[in-house]
Amino acid sequence: MRLFKRGKSEDTPTDEQAAEPTEATAGEPTAEPTAEPTDELRDNGDADGQSVQQQVGEVVAGVEEPAPTAGRMRGRLFGRLGRSKGGLGAALSSVFSGKPDASVWESLEESLLMADVGVAATMELVKILNKRLGSASSPEDAREIVREELLSAIDGNGVERSLNLAAPGTTTKPQVVMVVGVNGTGKTTTTGKLARMLTADGYSVVLAAADTFRAAASEQLQTWGERVGVPVVRKEAGSDPASVAFDAYDYAVKNSADVLLVDTAGRLHTKQGLMDELGKVARVLGRHGEIAHTVLVLDATTGQNGLTQARVFSEVVPVSSVALTKLDGTAKGGIVIAVQRELSIPVSLVGLGEGVDDLAYFDPTAFVDALLS
Repeated sequence: MRLFKRGKSEDTPTDEQAAEPTEATAGEPTAEPTAEPTDELRDNGDADGQSVQQQVGEVVAGVEEPAPTAGRMRGRLFGRLGRSKGGLGAALSSVFSGKPDASVWESLEESLLMADVGVAATMELVKILNKRLGSASSPEDAREIVREELLSAIDGNGVERSLNLAAPGTTTKPQVVMVVGVNGTGKTTTTGKLARMLTADGYSVVLAAADTFRAAASEQLQTWGERVGVPVVRKEAGSDPASVAFDAYDYAVKNSADVLLVDTAGRLHTKQGLMDELGKVARVLGRHGEIAHTVLVLDATTGQNGLTQARVFSEVVPVSSVALTKLDGTAKGGIVIAVQRELSIPVSLVGLGEGVDDLAYFDPTAFVDALLS
């Protein structure tokens, strides 16, 4: 087992450097799926005779203090929604800059569809705005109406966006958070940044490098573990992902960790063999208690294709929420509405840059205010 070798801050992977491979690099496992690990936690060693402790990279001292997680989206990341503001926000602003006529409504409808809001949500939003804006006495009143309706579309049902984690130090066993998604979404990068967010909130975290199909994946996660200051349980490329997850849980139990973050293999949602492996990882972890949360990482720039991915993943594992990456690089901010409306899956996290602290808990009010600012 290789230990951490890098300790310099300049080695921190950016989103671009840490990008997942293209679809061409993903493939079905060539071997038959291995047997699932047994329920009983190992006291000494794993199936290969290697101690779990020996598989864990050493945490390097001198980790940079993470930025506070509270208010990140409204604070330092607020201005990074510029492209969404220029696309979706500009279209919405057009209806309160003057008395909208038929051409304005037609343009708004087109812009909402282009922003991936979805057909049903677009028709409903345009209809409601057309009806309500007739009573607006000023552009300010009209803006507030648009703001109210957009917030209702995003957060009307008061959905639960938290990761469903108990407070640090209050549980007797680690709370498991699985991170899943297709290749190229920034899944491993998001896992590393989430570990940093959780440590900033006072949690003790263990990372499981269960993406064993891509040789560079565990190395990438190890780099994040070093940067964040949390241990990473990993094995050689090609190892059984469920076995890695099992050993990581064992390590987390023995070290009284609050949270176990499991980075699963990036997989095409059309590859049944890899999807079956994902289900196996979930079953193995589920034997020791309920998985607290499953985060599906979606690339905000993929638009409606992200909905297809979410539907397929939801059939294999119970997806709790979505992390939208690259939201700062797209004008298609409407995917926030579409995911929640069409799939009833809340957006819990958003990626708004390449920096180590550029992941934020999704704040609907901050998002809407940024669009209309």
